[in-house]
Amino acid sequence: MNIRFILNPVSGKKPADVAALKAQILAVFPGAQICLTQGPGHATTLAQEAAQNGVETVVAMGGDGTINETAKGLVDTQCTLGILPRGSGNGFARELGLMGPLPTALNKLKNASVRPCDAGFANGELFLNLAGVGIEAVIAWQFMEQAKTGSRGMWPYFKVAAQTLLSYRPQTLRITQENKTQTLAPLSLVFANGRQYGSHFIVAPHASLFDGQLDRVEIKDVCKLKLASVLPFFFWGKEPPLGTVQTVRTTHALIEADGEILYHIDGEPRKTQHRLEITVRPGALRLWVP
Repeated sequence: MNIRFILNPVSGKKPADVAALKAQILAVFPGAQICLTQGPGHATTLAQEAAQNGVETVVAMGGDGTINETAKGLVDTQCTLGILPRGSGNGFARELGLMGPLPTALNKLKNASVRPCDAGFANGELFLNLAGVGIEAVIAWQFMEQAKTGSRGMWPYFKVAAQTLLSYRPQTLRITQENKTQTLAPLSLVFANGRQYGSHFIVAPHASLFDGQLDRVEIKDVCKLKLASVLPFFFWGKEPPLGTVQTVRTTHALIEADGEILYHIDGEPRKTQHRLEITVRPGALRLWVP
């Protein structure tokens, strides 16, 4: 197989042992190209080069951000995306059942099959798994700042989330979908291609990467005590009680606000003024699926 691995050496909780990782990859995929990213956006460049040069498969080896960057270089090409998790959350890898020790994940990848995967877009920028506004977007911004100090992983993320939850005030949004406009002030508004964030937080249990639609999940601004009773349902992968969460299917949504809109794509923070457009393109990306 003509295959390129794109490895982010700084993904995860500690720097990669690059020599050891290369040895494990080459044991399963002899002759594979192994490229290291050198900074933000480099994975996209490496993926585009691979697709243009006739490489059949590109494997993103890192966290959700690395996977997203790699996928950006492969949309609407004949090159297929593979995933190997090395991040702190690994939401997309969990969605595909690719967690576990590297030798296990490599063998799953070797025996996987190709499926056309849907691609979501937020203001024209790709997301594979989830995009959203509300509290999780604020958390993404806060966590990015904390990560600059070297504090990453699940527990630092939960600490930032808890601190943000205590002070967060929902933003009033106008949502237009199927020519109908609603005014909402949700705790969270998620557009889900896949089902879950990292660390088993399943926000859209019925979402599918292969159905041509996104699940729009509104988590309502309920009192903190009620929210505490609802959160376990997300970790269990079950529908929360009625009145706390509302889910509808969509292929297009327009979000408008009077000021700045903070949002995230696959956990990476973004911001825009006044207007955020969400779309989906069915089958836009070839994906290796176990």
